[in-house]
Amino acid sequence: MRHEYRPPRRRSRLTRRGRLALFLGMLLATGALIAVPLLRGDDEAAEKPRHLLVPEGRRAPEVYAAIDRALGLPAGSAKAAAATAALDLPAEAKGNPEGFLFPAAYPVTSRTTPAELLTAMVRTANEKLATKAVADGARAHGMTPYQTATLASIIEAEADSAADMGKVARVVHNRLARSMPLQMDSTLDYALNRHMVDTKLSETRIDSPFNTYRRQGLPPTPIDSPGLRAMAAAVAPTPGDWLYFVTVKPGDTRFSATYDAHRKHVAEFNRLRATADAGTRMVAGRARQQPGVRTD
Repeated sequence: MRHEYRPPRRRSRLTRRGRLALFLGMLLATGALIAVPLLRGDDEAAEKPRHLLVPEGRRAPEVYAAIDRALGLPAGSAKAAAATAALDLPAEAKGNPEGFLFPAAYPVTSRTTPAELLTAMVRTANEKLATKAVADGARAHGMTPYQTATLASIIEAEADSAADMGKVARVVHNRLARSMPLQMDSTLDYALNRHMVDTKLSETRIDSPFNTYRRQGLPPTPIDSPGLRAMAAAVAPTPGDWLYFVTVKPGDTRFSATYDAHRKHVAEFNRLRATADAGTRMVAGRARQQPGVRTD
């Protein structure tokens, strides 16, 4: 079964002022880093809690592992708890909490359980993301809030900086509107359970609902836990006609409306990387010539 989103031919649009108001409203409503209190009993109130920080863009398995470490539990404990915790997830999630383990700081004590942490994360996601602003913004683009969370997770993974998120969102929206495959390496990396910069041509042919090179539309679930900035960008993308982007170097992402322009930016990326790789090989070679220095 193909998991895809196809935008309707006619949909309501936010005005530029409306996009800006929605974007600023979501960011001003709460900060990017949120300290989330857990419901504690009297015995726990006397214990000074530690904090488990879940940064933006973490995948569910990474969050599970962080919970296990924070609570000193065997690996796999949090993952097992997620299956039995009756988390308040959207029906579209089909019990999968990916995308709804909200990035924030969570207090941890000696009595905290994985189920309590997971419940708090999903509850916070519902409070911060399942808002009228998100619902209205999603509807304006012909999406459900869950699809918007999926889009936001791609933005979180792909954008080199918060400043680029609105443009990345626009590229995704423009491709969806033209029924173009998203061709996002981040979704392919999710399918392959890795974090990589390079993608091989053979990998773009794998059979996976997360392979947005082969399948049109959004993947079936989020690919990480998006933060508020990514959600704001998803519902209020920067106006533009871009269809391509590449991060040439840190802090320098190039957005293009034509493939010819994109190819020039990719060539620049390859040139800079080749220069950097040559420099690394040279440094490594010199290091190997020094007595007592090991580089292997």
